Amino acid sequence: MSEIAPEGDIVLVVDDSPEALGFLTRTLENAGVTVLVATSGEAALGIAERATPDVILMDAVMPGLDGFETCRRLKILPGVAHVPVIFMTALTETEHVVHALESGGVDFLTKPINLEELRARMRVHLANARRAQSARVALDAAGRHLMAFSAAGAVQWSTPQATRLLDGPGAGEGSLQIVEEKVREWLAGRDPVGLVGESLPVKLHGPRALQLVCLGTVAPDEHLFRLIAQDEGNQEDMLRQHFGLTLRESEVLLWIARGKSNRDIGEVLGLSPRTVNKHLEQVYVKLGVENRASAAVKAMHVLSG
Repeated sequence: MSEIAPEGDIVLVVDDSPEALGFLTRTLENAGVTVLVATSGEAALGIAERATPDVILMDAVMPGLDGFETCRRLKILPGVAHVPVIFMTALTETEHVVHALESGGVDFLTKPINLEELRARMRVHLANARRAQSARVALDAAGRHLMAFSAAGAVQWSTPQATRLLDGPGAGEGSLQIVEEKVREWLAGRDPVGLVGESLPVKLHGPRALQLVCLGTVAPDEHLFRLIAQDEGNQEDMLRQHFGLTLRESEVLLWIARGKSNRDIGEVLGLSPRTVNKHLEQVYVKLGVENRASAAVKAMHVLSG
């Protein structure tokens, strides 16, 4: 049989039918895949909290928690939010397909399962999930304050830096819930494409205030925002107004003042080192300096004044 998934992958199969579980387990294990088995939605949640699978095959109709509700609860778990869930069911009505996708599933297979179709869909969704996860790891490493939300305002994922910004001093209690509610209200009934570049002010319970800048839609029902602390935005404004800089030039200068290299600044702002250097050349001209050390000194003098 053709390879279903790369050997060593972990697949969680959720189905209340012993026959379906036996068939899928044998098929997957013969392909070198590690299989975790759950006979109920409750059991699936318990397993996912202890071990993160690479993909989940979910029966839609089960007693107790059905597959749709189980999927919704799985997607709330931080370690499982990115894991693709493929629904398996004999239900074929359009409303059931829509329900599966709205619950957080990425695909829908009709029973009885066609093995070649299963193989193809698992490979595609595993590859897509890994590419998305690699991109998120890169964003984490770049130190960017980014969060992705669903249209309902639920956090899909966030970089550690964004999480610290909401959990840190000055944020106050319930900061995440405040942000989620604001995003939900902002996105309600609006086309996210038209919101790119717009900012949303958010006042938290603590003294800190935030700006959320919409960066666009990166996946179905996954809308990306950059978080800017009020003090960070004010610092950029101070430098821009004092030296007559563009927005990008003020961002570059702020990071120069913080001791970052061109490469680091490029990763934070999503620019190439060459582009950063071109902005820096204009900064030197406008500040009347010849090097980054002098630029940093002048910037810090303004920010500390």
